[in-house]
Amino acid sequence: MIELCMDRLKNKVALITGGSRGLGASIAKHFFNEGAKIILCDIDIKKANEIANELNGKAYFMDVSDSKNVEDIFSNIKSEFNQLDILVNNAGINGFENRQDLLDDRMKVNNLQNKEFSETGKINSHFDVTVSMTDDDWHKMIAVHLNGTFFCTREALKIMNNQESGSIINMGSVLGTTGGPSSPHYSAAKAGILGFTRATARELASRNIRVNAIAPGYIDTDMTSSLGDVKKIVKSATPMKRFGVVEDIAWAAVYLASQESKFVTGQTISPNGGFVMSQ
Repeated sequence: MIELCMDRLKNKVALITGGSRGLGASIAKHFFNEGAKIILCDIDIKKANEIANELNGKAYFMDVSDSKNVEDIFSNIKSEFNQLDILVNNAGINGFENRQDLLDDRMKVNNLQNKEFSETGKINSHFDVTVSMTDDDWHKMIAVHLNGTFFCTREALKIMNNQESGSIINMGSVLGTTGGPSSPHYSAAKAGILGFTRATARELASRNIRVNAIAPGYIDTDMTSSLGDVKKIVKSATPMKRFGVVEDIAWAAVYLASQESKFVTGQTISPNGGFVMSQ
């Protein structure tokens, strides 16, 4: 449940990509309740408009992997608002959209490996994800996550640089640190985002623009709803024995967007229930 408005983001203009559902929608609602003016950008413009209307905000269709589309939307935002205080680079995919067959296959391999090792001490079944990955699968993942974060940050800076203020929050993942045997492209994209976060934090500190990342563990969202039995494995490996909820990430975003974190830049906050204890 969202608490009453505390005005920590009063009069701030906040743009959230991938804001139509899940983490993005929750972040937008928490920002609104803290006094921010909300801009949602998403490819699902119908749903984005619904959320924006609830928050007295604005929604734009944006494909973050399309640099021209991103440039045009930020140009509109600059004309309409002439201000941007917070950017949340949240838009993303997991690579398993409408591919239950991939999830089933990788769960099968995981179970076989555990069985083989426990019985013989050897593993004869393999994931073979990288060797069978197509160029399109690789490029799409990098385009949405890493390119999208770069494109949106570049355009946001055309507004924030003149203000000499701002907070940019990039969505990483624990897999950007640990890697995932069934998601090399996702892990690579998220690791790139964490490196990009640190580099831009150093670059932009002179302009009083802070850049930080959130690296969620496994959170109950649309993106994880199709994981099936994989959830049992993740929960067993998590000290708190559960998935997180979207509010766990939204409150971290509120902190990074507010003056409470005014001495925090280049950092990665990782609400993950103990799944990973060092980022």
